[in-house]
Amino acid sequence: MPVSTAPFPASPAAPAAPAALLRLRDDSFDPNHRAAYNLYLTVGPGRLRVAAVEVARQSFVLLEDYALPPGGLPTLAAAHDCLGRAGWHAVRLATTGRAFTLLPGALFRPGDEAAALRLHHTLGPTEAAYARPHPTLDLVNVFAADAGLADWLATTHGPSGQLLHHTSGLLAGLAHQRDAGAPRQLYLCLGPHELTLVVLGPQLQYCNVFPFATAEDVLYYTLLVMQELGLNPDQDELTVWGELTHDSALFTLLRNYVRHVRFGPRPYDLFYSYRLNEVFEHRYFDLFSLHFA
Repeated sequence: MPVSTAPFPASPAAPAAPAALLRLRDDSFDPNHRAAYNLYLTVGPGRLRVAAVEVARQSFVLLEDYALPPGGLPTLAAAHDCLGRAGWHAVRLATTGRAFTLLPGALFRPGDEAAALRLHHTLGPTEAAYARPHPTLDLVNVFAADAGLADWLATTHGPSGQLLHHTSGLLAGLAHQRDAGAPRQLYLCLGPHELTLVVLGPQLQYCNVFPFATAEDVLYYTLLVMQELGLNPDQDELTVWGELTHDSALFTLLRNYVRHVRFGPRPYDLFYSYRLNEVFEHRYFDLFSLHFA
């Protein structure tokens, strides 16, 4: 009998591993032992940031940053060694953007998400409205998110997956960070194309997200909020987190107009792998703060 020399059908090629802007992992991190970790993700236009904390030690052991490919998070997760796999202790996925509003907890009723958001944002054809309570601030964050992203989270991670707005992580981190009785203060968190400004005293007084293209835009919104809230650029302190450096033009510009500008630390009461020492401590504060949200 003649022996066929035809090649076997080729196996489907595995997706190429995504290229990372930043990829830091502690030697102890084991992607096959996901139940030992909480997974935190922040997704915005073209960008995904990822962190994992070992629950037993309350220690961050993974920090990664990606430019999203066509197809977004689900496409990237399919090529990643652990993002698209279930079994994590908990998963929190935060979306960025301006489509959110904060309501007093007593005024919010489940089921009213779309109506509450309608005053500030018209839902797009692929969006749905969601809500996240803030018990420590007695607030509810109502926000819009891509419904397909929410479906991916539910399908991939099941009940362990929670969807929220990135301001929820930021506010939870600030509430955890502040000392009791601390004076009212302005906080700035800078993302790739958006900045979030928060004024927090005994209670939350202000929280908003602004788009920006230049350093002058950031300065304009910062001074505008200080003026509207009665803060003095010569006396009141501005604490900054996010994507800027000590020698950046933006930081220099802020210091020219606001006398007391400082970079904020990482969230307290947590540990961080020595691998994360490669990045400035004022970066990724809102991502790390998802631990408290």
